[in-house]
Amino acid sequence: MSCRAVLSIGGNQGDALGLLRGVVDAAATDGILRAASSVYATPPWGGVEQDDFLNAALVVEHSGTPADVLEWGFSRERAAGRTREVRWGPRTLDVDVVTADVDGETVVSDDPALILPHPRAAERAFVLVPWLEIDPDARLAGVPVTDHLAALDPADVSAVRRLPGALAPQGRVSPS
Repeated sequence: MSCRAVLSIGGNQGDALGLLRGVVDAAATDGILRAASSVYATPPWGGVEQDDFLNAALVVEHSGTPADVLEWGFSRERAAGRTREVRWGPRTLDVDVVTADVDGETVVSDDPALILPHPRAAERAFVLVPWLEIDPDARLAGVPVTDHLAALDPADVSAVRRLPGALAPQGRVSPS
């Protein structure tokens, strides 16, 4: 079994950039990293007053299931000291599975533990913009991600600001 997944990673507490790099390093070390976007600074989403987030997207390929990929992400969150106190509140690290394909077939799931595709990904420029950077032909729920992005408020899209520098160290991304 082969699970190819798109992950959205982000955080706005502590050394957010260092924590994002830690996720990329762990994915590279584990041999699952296929692509990593640049880092983007984005305003908080969800109405909770807080600092801007740093966000990025990854494509990983894991030998397990989408649930295994989610658990891999949760292990990164635990290592970063993530707590879940306020929905959409500040956090050290958030790792979300946006979409997954198993053996080439897109997974659709309404399991409350892992809904796929992510139920709010199409509404979030901070997910779509980094994802398009690493996969310009990406599709979400059968629709080109470019179409989802075009449907968003242009102010939300322009608020996603690419930061200079690479997230993945040279030579750390495994070939697809």
